[in-house]
This record gives sequence, C-alpha cells and structure tokens, in this order.
Amino acid sequence: QTHRQTDTDRHTDQRWQKQNLLGGGNKYSKNTCKNVTFRTVDPHVCCHLPDKGLTRSLKLSPTSPAFRPYRGRSSKPIFVQIAKQVVNLNPTELRLPSRAWKVKLVGEGADDAGGVFDDTITEMCQELQSGVVDLLVHTPNSFADVGSNTDRFLLNPAALSEDHMVQFRFLGILMAVAIRTKKPLDLHLAPWVWKQLCSMLELPTVDLSSSLSSFHFLKMIPLDSFMAHSADGRLVPVVPGGQNISLTFVNRTEYVERALDYRLHEMDSQVAAVREGMSTIIPVPLLSLLTAQQLEQLVCGLPEVSVDMLKKLVRYRDITESQQLISWFWQSLEEFTNEERVLFLRFVSGRSRLPSNPADITQKFQIIKVDRPINGLPTAQTCFFLLRLPPYTSQAILAERLRYSIHNCPSIDMDNYMLTHNTDPADSHQQGDECIFSDAMHYMH
Repeated sequence: QTHRQTDTDRHTDQRWQKQNLLGGGNKYSKNTCKNVTFRTVDPHVCCHLPDKGLTRSLKLSPTSPAFRPYRGRSSKPIFVQIAKQVVNLNPTELRLPSRAWKVKLVGEGADDAGGVFDDTITEMCQELQSGVVDLLVHTPNSFADVGSNTDRFLLNPAALSEDHMVQFRFLGILMAVAIRTKKPLDLHLAPWVWKQLCSMLELPTVDLSSSLSSFHFLKMIPLDSFMAHSADGRLVPVVPGGQNISLTFVNRTEYVERALDYRLHEMDSQVAAVREGMSTIIPVPLLSLLTAQQLEQLVCGLPEVSVDMLKKLVRYRDITESQQLISWFWQSLEEFTNEERVLFLRFVSGRSRLPSNPADITQKFQIIKVDRPINGLPTAQTCFFLLRLPPYTSQAILAERLRYSIHNCPSIDMDNYMLTHNTDPADSHQQGDECIFSDAMHYMH
C-alpha cells in the first residue's frame, strides 16, 4: 500500500525546508495550515481554498462501524457528531481489541489504518477539556486556586438535556473502548469522578470549602439560606425550597448534612449515563473491584511519556542503534519537556498517552533513516507508529527540526484538495507516491 493510499503521513515539504530553514523563506512560513482545520492560517491562503475544505467526516466501513462527522469553523465538534451515531450501534460491534470504528475524513485523503482513529480520539479529548463540548467543568479548587486537583475536571452537573445524556453515554463508551483496546485517553478527571464510577462514594477532595467548623462558619458560609454553590459555580438550593429556609448557627449541622448530600449526588445522572455507556462494552459491576487510581490508569494510562518505555518499544530499519543519528535522537527526546514528548507521541502515533503497562503496547515504535536532504524535517506515519529521520549535521539541528514538526504538525496531512492543487507539475512525474506527497504540501506552511 503506497503512502498516497494510506494517507496517514505527517510530512513537510523539502522545498520549504531549503528555502525557510536554511536561510530563505516565503510569506506563509510563519503560518501553519494543517489539514482542513486551518487553526492559524494566513487569510490570503484561505481565500483560495474551497468551502468544502473546511469540513471533516467519517463513513461506514464494511468491516467495522465508522462515522461521518464534519470539522470546521461552522460545524459541530467531532465528539458531538460521532457520539450521536455511536450510541445507536449494536454494542457487540464495538467490542473489538484494536479499534472500535474506522474513520473516513470528508474532503481529505486519509485512509484509516489506525492512525486516523487514534488522532480523532485525541482530538475529542481536547474538545472535552477545552470547553468546546460542555460535559466537563473545572473543579471548585481550580476556580478558587486552592488545594489539590486544580488541574482536574468534574462531570458538568448542569448538563442534563437528552443530548447531554447521549454524550455522557458516549464518554462511557470511549472509556470502555480505551480499556479494551489498551489505548489510553488523555483525560484529566478528578479522583472523585473515578471513585463515583467505581461506586465508591465519599466526601470529595476537589472542594476544600466542603469542610466546616463553627469558628469559620460565617467566613466560609456567607449565606443566609439553605443554598450552596454547585460544582460548576451555580447557586442552588440544597433542599426543595431551600432559598426560603433561613440558615443559622443553630441549624448549621442540618445545613452541612444537606449540602454534603447534595454535593455527593449532584452528578448522579451524569455518572449513571457514563456507567451505562461503559456497560455496553465491559462488565461494569467488576469496576467495584478496582480502586479509583487503578480505573484511571486503565482508561488514561500514564501522563508522563517515558523515553525508557519508548526505547523498549523501538525497532530500527535501515539504521542501527549504535549510529550517531539514533544517539542524537534519543538525546533530543530526553532533553524535551514532558509536554514536548506528549506532542512527539501524537506526531508519530496520533495518541497523547501510553498505557501504564508496557506489555499492553502491541505496536512497535519504528525509526527509519531516509535518503532526503540533510537537515530536513522529519516525517511520520501514525497508523504504523513510524518516524522517518533524514540525516543531520548536529544534535542541535535534529532537536530544532523535531521541535518544529511536533509543534506545527498536530494533525494528519494529505487531503485530496492539497494533493490535486498544490503539486508542482514538474514533481508529479517523479517516481513514487512518496515524492508526489512530500512535494504536495509546500503551500501549507
């Protein structure tokens, strides 16, 4: 299968490399025009692109279910579009060991051999935690900037519509699929959410204001009725008609009991929907045998991308471990921050997390040395967890080129429009689809 057919390569143009990285340049060099997302693109570029280039979709495959979402400035989030379709499928079709559905992107040439599925999963996690999809809210500690879990999320107690329940069920399906396929989700949920999913109810540690003493009564509870702040910051009655019940020091104990009971159960509907979604893929009663931390590791893997783990997974092609290029590559990864290693992992695999157990990683990380111009940009095939490295004259240049690629190439390339409109006619007759592809993207950067 040629690169043109697999369509999961992340490439940058050699002509761009020589003109921009080695001293030249063009007016688009500071703008990233990735895929059909065009997150930071020069407006002069956009005006030459058709409207259909700003959408994304998936379609049914004869061997596994697939879906048709659209991505663009006027479209619904990928998460919302896929959720609406997945929840109506026969659950047995989703109980697969590798991937639960196949992705076909409308307006793009990507043929999903695994990388597009992984990439869209990662994108959906980003949508959940960026506010694009309103299923999650920051913890109260995050709003107050006190205590622990300030970087974590809770299920949104205000998301109660029928559409929200469908989306929460899909979130549960995603979690269960992550467990079955051993491909973790990049989600930062508060420990209390995982405890709820394991049916381990207890006082949440995501809101320090849940504790109360008589000494701090007026300071911590500056209210005059049976009202309290919900997880998403709304002021709500903790009992029916609570806004009409006066709060005094005398009835403070009852208030605390009611307030804690409300906080413990305010997300029951959302948790139940997530568990319902999980139950279609895995036996949910068994979750009670797990601790919250164990469940989180099964679903989300490890937040740290370990260089040592990648070294255990690697397989070299057309190069050996002892060669200087490989030594420079590993030195560069070790110098990267964890955030940069996360970007690197997505660049080569479409994922942002690794499983907590190395034995769960069945696909080898492949590194290939390619015969391309010296000091060029690296390329990757997400479907095959594969990185192509051209020769470099120093470790510093390798690290610089790798950093540029992971920061400016977050999604999968090679859409049909770019292939047919941005290929130099002189290059179209060169041998091999890879040559056509590598020269097809020079107007995208």
